[in-house]
Amino acid sequence: MAIIAVFAFVFSAIAGRLDKTAITGPILFIGFGLLAGPYGFGILDLKLQAVELRIIADMTLALMLFIDAANADLTTLRKHSLIPRRMLLIGLPLCIALGVGTGVAIFPDVSILELCILATMLAATDAALGKGVVTNKAVPSRIREGLNAESGLNDGLCVPILFVFLALAAGEVGEDRPAKLALTLVAQELGIGVLVAIVLTFIGVRILEWCGKRGWLSEIWVQIPVPTLALACFAAAQSLHGSGYIAAFVGGLIFGHFAKDKTHHLVLASEGMAELLALATWIIFGAAVVGAAWAGMTVEIVVYSLLSLTIVRMLPMVLALTGTGEDFETKLFLSWFGPRGLASIVFAIIVIGANLPSQSILVNTVVCTVTLCVVAHGITANLWANRISKKEAAD
Repeated sequence: MAIIAVFAFVFSAIAGRLDKTAITGPILFIGFGLLAGPYGFGILDLKLQAVELRIIADMTLALMLFIDAANADLTTLRKHSLIPRRMLLIGLPLCIALGVGTGVAIFPDVSILELCILATMLAATDAALGKGVVTNKAVPSRIREGLNAESGLNDGLCVPILFVFLALAAGEVGEDRPAKLALTLVAQELGIGVLVAIVLTFIGVRILEWCGKRGWLSEIWVQIPVPTLALACFAAAQSLHGSGYIAAFVGGLIFGHFAKDKTHHLVLASEGMAELLALATWIIFGAAVVGAAWAGMTVEIVVYSLLSLTIVRMLPMVLALTGTGEDFETKLFLSWFGPRGLASIVFAIIVIGANLPSQSILVNTVVCTVTLCVVAHGITANLWANRISKKEAAD
C-alpha cells in the first residue's frame, strides 16, 4: 500500500505535465507494476486472486462509464447518433466474426467456440483507456461523443454474447437453442440494466433535488452521491442478472441530463476517485498479470494481438462507417481508438473460471493485446487528435 500510495502521490504531482506528452498514465502504471513486481525488482509482491482483480476493475469501469456518460453532450450525440449506431450494430458483429476467422488461421488447434470467446473478449473497448481521446477538446465533438457512446455500450452488448459462447463451449446448450439463448440473454442484460439505471438514478436525482432545496447537502458529503449512485447502478444490475456496464452508462446519461450545468461540479470528485482506482488496477495488472503472461507468450499470440488491434478492429469499423459522410481519415481515427482494457481483463477472469482446454492461450492473448493497446493508443492519442483538429479547422 505504501509503494502504491507514494507512486500515486508522485504521479499526481506531474500528471499535468504528462498530459502534454505521448506517455500516458496507464503506460506508466503498467510499467511501474511490472518493474516493481515479482518479474522486476520484487518490491511489490501482490498475491491477488482473480476475483479480487475483477472487483477492482469492475468498480473502476462503473465509475468511468457513469462519469463519461454524465459529461456527454447529449445534443451532439443525438445529432450524430449514426456513428455509434453503425459501430455497435454493424461494426461490433463484424469485428467478432473477423476475429474468429483470424483465429482459425493462427490457432488451428483451438476450437471454433473458444475462438468465438476470444474474439468477443477483444471486441469490447475500454471507456477508461479511451478517456484521453474522448475528453480531448481538440477532437471534434461528434467524434468524441461517438467513441464515448460506443465504448460505454459495447461492453454491455458483449457480455451476453460471451455467456452464450461459454454455455455452448461447456455443452450446456443444445445445437438448436443458441439463437434463442442469445436473444434472451441480450434482452435480459439490456432490459434489466436500463431499468435499474432509470429507477435508481431518477430516485437518486429527486432525493438530491429535494434535500438541496432544504439546504441539507453539505459541501463535503455532496461529493459522495455520484460514486455511490454509479456503483449502486452497476451492482444492482449485476445482482439482478442484468448488465452493470449498461446500467452505469445509462445512469450517467440520465444523471447528466438532470444535473445540466451542475454536472461538472458534482462529478469532479468522482473523477479523481476513478483515476485513483484506475491507477491501482493497472499497477496490479502490471505486477501480478503482465509478467507471468508474457513469460509464456508465443509468436502466434503476439501476431494475433497485433492483428486484433489493427485489421480485425479497423476493417469492420471502416466498413460500418461507410455512408456516414465521414472522410477516410476520420473513419480510421474512429476505428483505431477502440482500446482494449479493463472490460477485456474482466472477461478474461470470467473465462478463467470456465476451465476451457485452450484457456492459457485465450488469457495470454487478452493480456498481450491489452498491453500492446495501452502503449500503442497512448502514444498516438495526442498526436492524432491534434492532427484531426487541424484538419477539421482547415476544412
